Amino acid sequence: MAVPTAPMGPSALGQTGPGSMAPWCSVSSGPSRYVLGMQELFRGHSKTREFLAHSAKVHSVAWSCDGRRLASGSFDKTASVFLLEKDRLVKENNYRGHGDSVDQLCWHPSNPDLFVTASGDKTIRIWDTIAVGNKDDVVTFIDAKTHRSKAEEQFKFEVNEISWNNDNNMFFLTNGNGCINILSYPELKPVQSINAHPSNCICIKFDPMGKYFATGSADALVSLWDVDELVCVRCFSRLDWPVRTLSFSHDGKMLASASEDHFIDIAEVETGDKLWEVQCESPTFTVAWHPKRPLLAFACDDKDGKYDSSREAGTVKLFGLPNDS
Repeated sequence: MAVPTAPMGPSALGQTGPGSMAPWCSVSSGPSRYVLGMQELFRGHSKTREFLAHSAKVHSVAWSCDGRRLASGSFDKTASVFLLEKDRLVKENNYRGHGDSVDQLCWHPSNPDLFVTASGDKTIRIWDTIAVGNKDDVVTFIDAKTHRSKAEEQFKFEVNEISWNNDNNMFFLTNGNGCINILSYPELKPVQSINAHPSNCICIKFDPMGKYFATGSADALVSLWDVDELVCVRCFSRLDWPVRTLSFSHDGKMLASASEDHFIDIAEVETGDKLWEVQCESPTFTVAWHPKRPLLAFACDDKDGKYDSSREAGTVKLFGLPNDS
């Protein structure tokens, strides 16, 4: 699911030109001043705190545009909303009504009181033009004012994640063939297909500055793309499992990526250098940087037969808190 903003490879490495992977990123001469500064900050703010949100696994977390609220959607068919008060999340409300798992949610890009959820029951709660994809690879565009579909597109490939660019004039899809498909919006005419990865291209995120977007793939690589040139400028390769989730920091300078690896990688965008590593005890499938502060919300597979079944299911986690808090 995606809303307007400001509304799962190596074989391609070495290619250049529009719509192709760039050569492997150059060797850095050493940590940048930004990396050193953020590492110093996180040395004093490396605490992660858990907050009980649901009775089952959390599928998605997202911040409101003003950063005052964090919402989470869960397998328990509900959505929870927390208020951020100093260094704590205080539950404000729990939204019931879906008949199946709440798989995705996101906030209105400018109204901090409105958000949308998408559920396995094939319903959504909406406020503006929303795009939602289903398991049959159909993407439907819905106008909240009329509660009716504006357009519907059936794709001949597996659609994984969808997103508008920051200007809302292009619509991006990641697919099971490792490609990024770009359509004009609202015409929905094909603009370009980029061979981004040698395997399933899972997730896509645009940075808040409008300079880059990032994709994560089943090849365990994160690739960083120049929005204007549509070329890959950098790769991040510290994860060993398919990359499931990405999030840019509010200043566009950090990129968090996560997978079934038991850590979240935080990289400096401009160099690809490792900035920090957030330790987890199980796979992580959703991460979200706070829109104004270096706080990272995330949720893990807390309870699974393969993992410690004594752990509490349904928690959301917050990294970047003061160590003495």
